[in-house]
Amino acid sequence: MARIYPICSSSEGNSTFIGTRGHGILVDAGCSFRALKNSLALIDTEMSGIEAVFITHEHTDHIKALEQLIKHTDIPIFASRGTAEALRETGKIPSDAVIYDIRDGYQSASFEVSCFKTSHDSAESVGYKIRYGGEYYAVCTDTGYITEETEAALGGCLAVLLESNYDEDMLRRNPNYPPLLKARILGEQGHLSNVLCAEFAERLVRGGTRHLILGHLSRENNTPATAKGVTKKYLAERGLIEERDFTLNVAPVQTTGEYIAV
Repeated sequence: MARIYPICSSSEGNSTFIGTRGHGILVDAGCSFRALKNSLALIDTEMSGIEAVFITHEHTDHIKALEQLIKHTDIPIFASRGTAEALRETGKIPSDAVIYDIRDGYQSASFEVSCFKTSHDSAESVGYKIRYGGEYYAVCTDTGYITEETEAALGGCLAVLLESNYDEDMLRRNPNYPPLLKARILGEQGHLSNVLCAEFAERLVRGGTRHLILGHLSRENNTPATAKGVTKKYLAERGLIEERDFTLNVAPVQTTGEYIAV
């Protein structure tokens, strides 16, 4: 049984643990190194229990702990080639840091990991599909729309952590966001809205997904109740009922030790 453990999830920081108590992998490392260690301790997992870290892209809310991970551990780090180059060019990691190319895939005794392209305003953003114990899991955030590659990759995954970043009305009315920032978020290289998330969630559930986790919610342009309500209502209107056909959770901004077992 795999545990999906959203360590942090918001526009300010993102990291997801997948595995069992004491051993697993991380997708992104977007909280501080100390917060990451403290969060893992809540499930009796030390840094030595992390066998690999997979980075989706170079934005700070996904790599905040990366430099310290490289400095203080020997955990292998994987990313797309474009992301690795961007990290070095911007000085976010040492120029001699080893980042393995995820396009070559990853396989160990416990995990098999592959990537799929997402549409985001970064060098070469990706999401991840993870095989563990004969089942597939996925993390898909930071994409302005669902690409054909994403759709093909995620079909049949047992559990998916899927971006539900913003409520469009809240975003458009937000006086703190300038027009250019709103346009960026709304664009095809921005983020996935609650409505687009719900539409894709239907296709996922009809394709075999049984566990949905809504993630990367904006703290200014969304709420957990809003995001969950949109997806639940959309699926119910199409005959798909929570707890019968799927489970639906919202990843916390910062974990308190809860996990989702599937």
